[in-house]
Amino acid sequence: MWILFAFGSAFFAGITAVLAKCGIKKTDSDAATAIRTIIVLIFSWLMVFIAGSAPTISTLSAKTWIFLILSGLATGASWLCYFKALQLGDINKVVPIDKSSTILTIILAFIFLGEELTFFKVCAVILIGTGTFLMIEKKKNSEEKVQKRGWFIYAILSTVFASLTAILGKIGIDNVESNLGTAIRTCVVLVMTFLIVLIKGKAHTLKEIPKNELGFICLSGLATGASWLCYYKALQDGLASVVVPIDKLSILVSIGFSFIVFKERLTKKSAFGLLLIVAGTLVMLI
Repeated sequence: MWILFAFGSAFFAGITAVLAKCGIKKTDSDAATAIRTIIVLIFSWLMVFIAGSAPTISTLSAKTWIFLILSGLATGASWLCYFKALQLGDINKVVPIDKSSTILTIILAFIFLGEELTFFKVCAVILIGTGTFLMIEKKKNSEEKVQKRGWFIYAILSTVFASLTAILGKIGIDNVESNLGTAIRTCVVLVMTFLIVLIKGKAHTLKEIPKNELGFICLSGLATGASWLCYYKALQDGLASVVVPIDKLSILVSIGFSFIVFKERLTKKSAFGLLLIVAGTLVMLI
Protein backbone atom coordinates (compact mmCIF):
# COMPACT_ATOMS: atom_id res chain seq x y z
CA MET A 1 0.00 0.00 0.00
CA TRP A 2 2.84 2.39 0.87
CA ILE A 3 4.20 2.30 -2.68
CA LEU A 4 0.87 3.73 -3.89
CA PHE A 5 1.38 6.64 -1.50
CA ALA A 6 4.88 7.14 -2.96
CA PHE A 7 3.44 7.36 -6.47
CA GLY A 8 0.69 9.59 -5.11
CA SER A 9 3.35 11.96 -3.74
CA ALA A 10 5.06 12.14 -7.16
CA PHE A 11 1.75 12.64 -8.95
CA PHE A 12 0.54 15.50 -6.75
CA ALA A 13 3.97 17.16 -6.77
CA GLY A 14 4.01 16.89 -10.55
CA ILE A 15 0.62 18.46 -11.16
CA THR A 16 1.35 21.35 -8.77
CA ALA A 17 3.27 23.25 -11.46
CA VAL A 18 0.53 22.68 -14.06
CA LEU A 19 -2.26 23.81 -11.72
CA ALA A 20 -0.19 26.83 -10.68
CA LYS A 21 0.37 27.90 -14.28
CA CYS A 22 -3.37 27.60 -14.96
CA GLY A 23 -3.95 29.99 -12.05
CA ILE A 24 -1.58 32.77 -13.11
CA LYS A 25 -2.61 33.55 -16.68
CA LYS A 26 -4.12 36.88 -15.62
CA THR A 27 -3.40 36.82 -11.88
CA ASP A 28 -0.30 38.51 -10.48
CA SER A 29 2.21 35.79 -9.52
CA ASP A 30 3.01 37.38 -6.11
CA ALA A 31 -0.67 37.47 -5.17
CA ALA A 32 -1.11 33.90 -6.34
CA THR A 33 1.85 32.75 -4.23
CA ALA A 34 0.38 34.44 -1.15
CA ILE A 35 -3.02 32.78 -1.62
CA ARG A 36 -1.45 29.39 -2.30
CA THR A 37 0.70 29.63 0.82
CA ILE A 38 -2.43 29.79 2.99
CA ILE A 39 -3.50 26.38 1.72
CA VAL A 40 0.00 24.94 2.12
CA LEU A 41 0.17 26.33 5.67
CA ILE A 42 -3.00 24.46 6.65
CA PHE A 43 -1.58 21.22 5.29
CA SER A 44 1.81 21.69 6.92
CA TRP A 45 0.28 22.12 10.38
CA LEU A 46 -2.04 19.18 9.70
CA MET A 47 1.08 17.07 9.21
CA VAL A 48 2.53 18.40 12.47
CA PHE A 49 -0.50 17.18 14.38
CA ILE A 50 -0.46 13.85 12.54
CA ALA A 51 3.20 13.42 13.52
CA GLY A 52 2.44 14.60 17.08
CA SER A 53 5.39 17.00 17.14
CA ALA A 54 3.52 20.20 18.10
CA PRO A 55 4.47 20.05 21.82
CA THR A 56 8.20 20.12 20.97
CA ILE A 57 7.96 23.70 19.68
CA SER A 58 8.65 25.01 23.18
CA THR A 59 12.02 23.22 23.29
CA LEU A 60 13.51 24.94 20.22
CA SER A 61 16.64 27.00 20.83
CA ALA A 62 17.13 30.63 19.75
CA LYS A 63 19.67 29.50 17.14
CA THR A 64 17.16 27.06 15.68
CA TRP A 65 14.47 29.76 15.49
CA ILE A 66 16.88 32.10 13.68
CA PHE A 67 17.77 29.52 11.06
CA LEU A 68 14.16 28.41 10.70
CA ILE A 69 13.22 32.02 9.92
CA LEU A 70 16.16 32.43 7.50
CA SER A 71 15.31 29.19 5.70
CA GLY A 72 11.68 30.31 5.61
CA LEU A 73 12.70 33.56 3.92
CA ALA A 74 14.74 31.56 1.40
CA THR A 75 11.75 29.28 0.79
CA GLY A 76 9.46 32.27 0.26
CA ALA A 77 11.89 33.86 -2.19
CA SER A 78 12.14 30.56 -4.05
CA TRP A 79 8.35 30.22 -4.33
CA LEU A 80 7.91 33.81 -5.50
CA CYS A 81 10.56 33.39 -8.20
CA TYR A 82 9.21 29.97 -9.22
CA PHE A 83 5.68 31.30 -9.73
CA LYS A 84 7.00 34.24 -11.73
CA ALA A 85 9.08 31.90 -13.90
CA LEU A 86 6.03 29.70 -14.52
CA GLN A 87 4.01 32.75 -15.49
CA LEU A 88 6.60 33.84 -18.05
CA GLY A 89 7.97 30.55 -19.35
CA ASP A 90 7.11 26.99 -20.33
CA ILE A 91 6.68 24.32 -17.66
CA ASN A 92 8.96 21.90 -19.51
CA LYS A 93 11.80 24.42 -19.19
CA VAL A 94 11.13 25.96 -15.77
CA VAL A 95 10.65 22.67 -13.88
CA PRO A 96 13.98 21.08 -14.96
CA ILE A 97 15.87 24.19 -13.81
CA ASP A 98 14.02 24.12 -10.49
CA LYS A 99 14.86 20.43 -10.05
CA SER A 100 18.52 21.18 -10.78
CA SER A 101 18.74 22.84 -7.36
CA THR A 102 20.11 19.43 -6.40
CA ILE A 103 23.36 20.38 -8.17
CA LEU A 104 23.81 23.64 -6.29
CA THR A 105 22.89 21.99 -3.01
CA ILE A 106 25.58 19.34 -3.48
CA ILE A 107 28.18 22.00 -4.32
CA LEU A 108 27.22 24.26 -1.40
CA ALA A 109 27.19 21.28 0.97
CA PHE A 110 30.74 20.46 -0.17
CA ILE A 111 31.92 24.05 0.34
CA PHE A 112 30.17 24.98 3.59
CA LEU A 113 29.43 21.65 5.26
CA GLY A 114 32.43 19.64 4.13
CA GLU A 115 30.25 16.86 2.74
CA GLU A 116 32.12 14.39 0.56
CA LEU A 117 31.80 14.56 -3.22
CA THR A 118 31.53 10.89 -4.13
CA PHE A 119 31.90 9.46 -7.60
CA PHE A 120 28.15 8.93 -7.86
CA LYS A 121 27.40 12.51 -6.76
CA VAL A 122 29.76 13.89 -9.41
CA CYS A 123 28.11 11.68 -12.06
CA ALA A 124 24.67 12.88 -10.91
CA VAL A 125 25.75 16.54 -11.13
CA ILE A 126 27.07 16.03 -14.67
CA LEU A 127 23.95 14.17 -15.84
CA ILE A 128 21.45 16.60 -14.29
CA GLY A 129 23.43 19.64 -15.42
CA THR A 130 23.76 18.39 -18.99
CA GLY A 131 20.11 17.35 -19.10
CA THR A 132 18.95 20.74 -17.83
CA PHE A 133 21.09 22.55 -20.42
CA LEU A 134 19.55 20.46 -23.20
CA MET A 135 16.02 21.19 -21.99
CA ILE A 136 16.35 24.99 -21.94
CA GLU A 137 17.13 25.44 -25.62
CA LYS A 138 16.29 28.90 -26.91
CA LYS A 139 13.20 29.60 -28.97
CA LYS A 140 13.62 30.54 -32.59
CA ASN A 141 10.82 33.08 -32.48
CA SER A 142 12.66 36.28 -31.58
CA GLU A 143 9.52 38.21 -30.63
CA GLU A 144 8.40 35.52 -28.19
CA LYS A 145 11.95 35.26 -26.93
CA VAL A 146 12.04 38.96 -26.02
CA GLN A 147 8.61 38.77 -24.42
CA LYS A 148 9.54 35.90 -22.14
CA ARG A 149 13.26 36.41 -21.59
CA GLY A 150 12.81 36.99 -17.85
CA TRP A 151 11.62 33.45 -17.06
CA PHE A 152 15.17 32.06 -17.07
CA ILE A 153 16.42 34.57 -14.49
CA TYR A 154 13.50 33.86 -12.16
CA ALA A 155 13.94 30.10 -12.60
CA ILE A 156 17.64 30.37 -11.70
CA LEU A 157 16.83 32.52 -8.65
CA SER A 158 14.22 29.97 -7.59
CA THR A 159 16.90 27.27 -7.76
CA VAL A 160 19.42 29.34 -5.77
CA PHE A 161 16.97 30.11 -2.97
CA ALA A 162 15.76 26.48 -2.87
CA SER A 163 19.36 25.36 -2.35
CA LEU A 164 19.92 27.98 0.35
CA THR A 165 16.84 26.64 2.14
CA ALA A 166 18.45 23.21 2.38
CA ILE A 167 21.86 24.52 3.44
CA LEU A 168 20.47 26.89 6.08
CA GLY A 169 18.40 24.03 7.46
CA LYS A 170 21.41 21.74 7.61
CA ILE A 171 23.68 24.32 9.27
CA GLY A 172 21.55 25.65 12.07
CA ILE A 173 18.38 23.63 12.61
CA ASP A 174 18.93 20.99 15.29
CA ASN A 175 16.51 18.69 17.09
CA VAL A 176 13.50 19.81 15.05
CA GLU A 177 11.00 17.29 13.75
CA SER A 178 10.91 17.78 9.96
CA ASN A 179 7.17 18.45 9.73
CA LEU A 180 7.31 21.03 12.53
CA GLY A 181 10.24 22.75 10.82
CA THR A 182 8.31 22.87 7.56
CA ALA A 183 5.22 24.28 9.28
CA ILE A 184 7.19 27.06 10.98
CA ARG A 185 8.97 27.92 7.73
CA THR A 186 5.61 28.09 5.97
CA CYS A 187 4.41 30.64 8.55
CA VAL A 188 7.41 32.77 7.64
CA VAL A 189 6.63 32.32 3.93
CA LEU A 190 3.03 33.43 4.48
CA VAL A 191 4.10 36.64 6.24
CA MET A 192 6.79 37.30 3.62
CA THR A 193 4.54 36.79 0.59
CA PHE A 194 1.78 39.07 1.91
CA LEU A 195 4.37 41.72 2.83
CA ILE A 196 5.72 41.56 -0.74
CA VAL A 197 2.20 42.03 -2.07
CA LEU A 198 1.64 45.05 0.20
CA ILE A 199 5.06 46.63 -0.41
CA LYS A 200 4.60 46.38 -4.19
CA GLY A 201 1.17 47.94 -3.90
CA LYS A 202 -0.57 44.85 -5.21
CA ALA A 203 -3.10 44.40 -2.41
CA HIS A 204 -5.92 45.29 -4.80
CA THR A 205 -4.97 42.34 -7.03
CA LEU A 206 -6.09 39.92 -4.31
CA LYS A 207 -9.67 41.06 -4.91
CA GLU A 208 -9.30 40.99 -8.68
CA ILE A 209 -8.32 37.34 -9.08
CA PRO A 210 -10.69 35.62 -11.54
CA LYS A 211 -12.71 32.90 -9.84
CA ASN A 212 -11.50 30.16 -12.17
CA GLU A 213 -7.86 31.10 -11.60
CA LEU A 214 -8.42 31.34 -7.85
CA GLY A 215 -9.70 27.78 -8.02
CA PHE A 216 -6.53 26.59 -9.77
CA ILE A 217 -4.33 28.47 -7.28
CA CYS A 218 -6.09 26.77 -4.37
CA LEU A 219 -5.88 23.41 -6.14
CA SER A 220 -2.12 23.85 -6.56
CA GLY A 221 -1.84 24.45 -2.82
CA LEU A 222 -3.98 21.38 -2.14
CA ALA A 223 -1.80 19.35 -4.52
CA THR A 224 1.32 20.41 -2.61
CA GLY A 225 -0.31 19.47 0.69
CA ALA A 226 -1.52 16.13 -0.70
CA SER A 227 1.98 15.41 -1.96
CA TRP A 228 3.45 16.08 1.49
CA LEU A 229 0.86 13.85 3.19
CA CYS A 230 1.44 10.98 0.75
CA TYR A 231 5.21 11.35 1.02
CA TYR A 232 5.08 11.27 4.83
CA LYS A 233 2.80 8.21 4.83
CA ALA A 234 5.00 6.39 2.31
CA LEU A 235 8.15 7.08 4.36
CA GLN A 236 6.40 6.01 7.53
CA ASP A 237 5.33 2.63 6.17
CA GLY A 238 7.83 1.89 3.39
CA LEU A 239 11.49 1.95 2.37
CA ALA A 240 13.08 5.39 2.01
CA SER A 241 15.40 4.02 -0.70
CA VAL A 242 12.31 3.34 -2.83
CA VAL A 243 10.09 6.26 -1.80
CA VAL A 244 12.63 9.05 -2.47
CA PRO A 245 13.46 8.15 -6.11
CA ILE A 246 9.78 7.69 -6.93
CA ASP A 247 9.00 11.14 -5.50
CA LYS A 248 11.86 12.76 -7.47
CA LEU A 249 10.31 11.50 -10.71
CA SER A 250 7.51 14.04 -10.34
CA ILE A 251 9.24 15.93 -13.17
CA LEU A 252 7.84 13.32 -15.57
CA VAL A 253 4.32 14.07 -14.35
CA SER A 254 4.80 17.85 -14.73
CA ILE A 255 6.11 17.57 -18.26
CA GLY A 256 3.50 14.98 -19.23
CA PHE A 257 0.64 17.20 -18.06
CA SER A 258 2.22 20.29 -19.63
CA PHE A 259 1.94 18.48 -22.96
CA ILE A 260 -1.70 17.50 -22.35
CA VAL A 261 -2.88 20.86 -20.96
CA PHE A 262 -0.65 23.44 -22.68
CA LYS A 263 0.51 21.42 -25.72
CA GLU A 264 4.13 22.04 -24.73
CA ARG A 265 6.09 19.58 -26.85
CA LEU A 266 9.56 18.23 -26.20
CA THR A 267 12.05 18.16 -29.04
CA LYS A 268 14.31 15.13 -29.38
CA LYS A 269 17.05 17.19 -27.76
CA SER A 270 14.82 18.12 -24.80
CA ALA A 271 13.58 14.55 -24.42
CA PHE A 272 17.17 13.32 -24.23
CA GLY A 273 17.85 16.03 -21.64
CA LEU A 274 14.89 14.80 -19.58
CA LEU A 275 16.26 11.27 -19.76
CA LEU A 276 19.63 12.50 -18.43
CA ILE A 277 17.94 14.37 -15.55
CA VAL A 278 16.00 11.26 -14.53
CA ALA A 279 19.15 9.13 -14.80
CA GLY A 280 21.11 11.66 -12.73
CA THR A 281 18.41 11.70 -10.06
CA LEU A 282 18.49 7.92 -9.78
CA VAL A 283 22.31 7.79 -9.73
CA MET A 284 22.37 10.35 -6.90
CA LEU A 285 20.40 7.95 -4.74
CA ILE A 286 22.84 5.05 -5.13
